[in-house]
Amino acid sequence: MKFTPYFTNKVLSKRPYLQVEWIKQVMEAPIKREVQPDGRIRLWGYIKEADKYLRVILEPDGETVHNAFFDRRFKP
Repeated sequence: MKFTPYFTNKVLSKRPYLQVEWIKQVMEAPIKREVQPDGRIRLWGYIKEADKYLRVILEPDGETVHNAFFDRRFKP
């Protein structure tokens, strides 16, 4: 798993509660997957410990994390 500079420098400082294990969990077994018009990949997964759905945005290579956040509007 790789990270963009944006993720490392901005996202993690804004969301220190994010755990790399959660991101890995979503990447390995997403419950939903979409490709954005720019080629980035959106993945969603349920995080039991937080009782929330985590959205992970990957670069088009499918392995570099660009963003991650709990998606309050996601409905499975």
